[in-house]
Amino acid sequence: MSRLLPPDSRDVPNPDRKRIRAFDLIAFDWDGTLFDSTAIIARCIQAAVRDVGGAVPTDAAASHVIGLGFAQALAYAAPDVPKEKYPELGARYRHHYLAHINDISLFDGVLPMLAELKARQHWLAVATGKSRQGLDAALQAVQLQGLFDASRTADRTAGKPDPRMLIELMREFGVDPSRVLMIGDTTHDLQMALNAGCASVGVSYGAHQPDAFEVLRPRFIAHSVKELHAWLGANA
Repeated sequence: MSRLLPPDSRDVPNPDRKRIRAFDLIAFDWDGTLFDSTAIIARCIQAAVRDVGGAVPTDAAASHVIGLGFAQALAYAAPDVPKEKYPELGARYRHHYLAHINDISLFDGVLPMLAELKARQHWLAVATGKSRQGLDAALQAVQLQGLFDASRTADRTAGKPDPRMLIELMREFGVDPSRVLMIGDTTHDLQMALNAGCASVGVSYGAHQPDAFEVLRPRFIAHSVKELHAWLGANA
């Protein structure tokens, strides 16, 4: 996990290192982009709201908040639950999520795609609405140590679509927005990229329907990991 320690305790790669193609830094959302978890997350949100006596959100509402910071997500998905119940709601969500964590895995084809990008000397990062604790647990579960050069989580920065995650990553690696690509499955991801002045790619197999993506000007919309891998190979 040394790659994912805070910036002041991790070696930053040499900025003069030779780079290939259009983007030096590629940042990925986690849930619904690399990790096949959106349906389970939505069900866990619904179960947690039910547990604390709130009106259970629809499938669409529960899916919409995936990728947002915790407080933002609850305000949207459970507007009738008072803020003083948020700690209990969070605890119930974690209870349900941990019960299913072994049912969740990377999408097929993700590992070869990441390995190829790494071999081409791109810096790889995660920019996610998950908590630091949640992301670290997921990374341990799927044995991804060493593939990612950095990560940002909503609880340590700011929730999407605030651009702070990407701005921090750009500062850490000393790269210009024009050399950064954000990849995600939600409008929150693509709006964050737009707010940061970065390019983006949307994936249609996650939490949000792709018909809402075009207005946010992604370079490409991938309908599978295979399509995403092919586009990155030719264009990143």
